[in-house]
Amino acid sequence: MRKPAAAVFAALGDETRLRLVARLSSDGPLSITQLADGFPMTRQAIAKHLRVMEDAGLVASTPHGRERLWAVAKAWDVRLARLKRLVEP
Repeated sequence: MRKPAAAVFAALGDETRLRLVARLSSDGPLSITQLADGFPMTRQAIAKHLRVMEDAGLVASTPHGRERLWAVAKAWDVRLARLKRLVEP
């Protein structure tokens, strides 16, 4: 199902979510505990941000033992890589 562009832009309009997407894009699948490292917020707050991005279709999670690993959704991985090449010198 295609997500409305407004949901994607709303999700990325938050600085924390943008940083989370950048981190997932560069460091690969990570647990909430790993994502929370370096952020001045709780794991619960990180989880809320991830759910907003998941609803927008930006990230997805997979079970891994007792945790879930989060990653940039496959469709966005290619798009973000292309955008990165365009904006970085």
